[in-house]
Amino acid sequence: MTSPSAHLTRPGGPPLDERIAGALVGAAVGDALGGPVEGYSPEQITERHGGRVHGVVGPWHGDAWRTARPVAPYHKGDGHVTDDTLMTHALVRVYATVRDHLDAYAVAAHLVPDLMTNPRWIPELEAETIPLHRIFLAEKWLVARLHYGHADPREAGTGNIVNCGAAMYMAPVGLVNAAHPAAAYAEALDVAGAHQSSYGREAAGVFAAAVAAACAPGATADSVVAACLALAKDGTREAIEKVCEVAARHSDFESALRPLREAVAPYDTVGPDYRSPSLGARRPSRLHAIEELPVALGMLVVAGGDFRHAVLGAVNYGRDCDSIATMAGAVSGALGSPVPEEWAKTVAEASRLDLWEPAVTLTGVTREVFARDVDRRRAHERAFAELGGPGCSD
Repeated sequence: MTSPSAHLTRPGGPPLDERIAGALVGAAVGDALGGPVEGYSPEQITERHGGRVHGVVGPWHGDAWRTARPVAPYHKGDGHVTDDTLMTHALVRVYATVRDHLDAYAVAAHLVPDLMTNPRWIPELEAETIPLHRIFLAEKWLVARLHYGHADPREAGTGNIVNCGAAMYMAPVGLVNAAHPAAAYAEALDVAGAHQSSYGREAAGVFAAAVAAACAPGATADSVVAACLALAKDGTREAIEKVCEVAARHSDFESALRPLREAVAPYDTVGPDYRSPSLGARRPSRLHAIEELPVALGMLVVAGGDFRHAVLGAVNYGRDCDSIATMAGAVSGALGSPVPEEWAKTVAEASRLDLWEPAVTLTGVTREVFARDVDRRRAHERAFAELGGPGCSD
């Protein structure tokens, strides 16, 4: 990654390729750091690790990781990425195939077959197998509904549990629409329709918008939040607003951990015990929001956009902290805050993944899509001029 000093003389911050690399590598690093403490409270994390987590740590249950939680026999920890990164990279591969904007039909035509038919190294399983064997229930829904149920892709997300399942891998949509949050929001809503409904789908749109906003020259944590608030609807908007208002009063994640949880609690359906969700958990509602996105944006504000501070805040927050740290890492990385090289190197080696190759691929696709957009816009301008539209010459 480029050092911060390299950008001091470059107006507007780092160029597109560095922002895309920062976002995708940053998301993977946040994911890997958060994985081993996912599902626990800040107090439990402190007790387990003798203090706050400040980097890569081992599995919560040590060598018993495979049997401690039979429903999720995954080697979370030691620098292994989770399904957040597996799905993000899968979406990059879809963009590499389509080489244009995506919609729900692209999910059915390309993402689902990729999950079902292409064996890959799965770090948490320590085996090569199809990604379908690692993704969790909300993501398996894609295969059940689209491949086996033949549902209309635009409506396939209806009925799935409402969580961050779609939002967690929407960073590529924001990057393809770099510096255009409204376009990222609209495209992500379409893509996510195949996977989620209600505030889960809304969060996917807003997260993509956040990443796109972070790519704008001169963007800051505050400008990213402002872009999100301009687009977000219903409980998602209110949750982001309330959490970020609280976050603005803090400059250190340690003091912000409890206040951010208290701020998001009225909108979170899961309840105080993450491992034992409430009866109304993850059901559609216009009043509620997923917890992950507002907290990720809150940590971004606390950190002033700094990658290390935002990601460590997300990790030590606990609960669904791999996804929170994925989002915080993607947005702060897109802002240009450097991803610590030692973290990126450790995660890449432990996960046996080239974390930089998807960024190179997506940068090329993003430039192609922008050129297509320009051609389409020019064609529309010419057509509108022939119609004698306002502002057109006689």
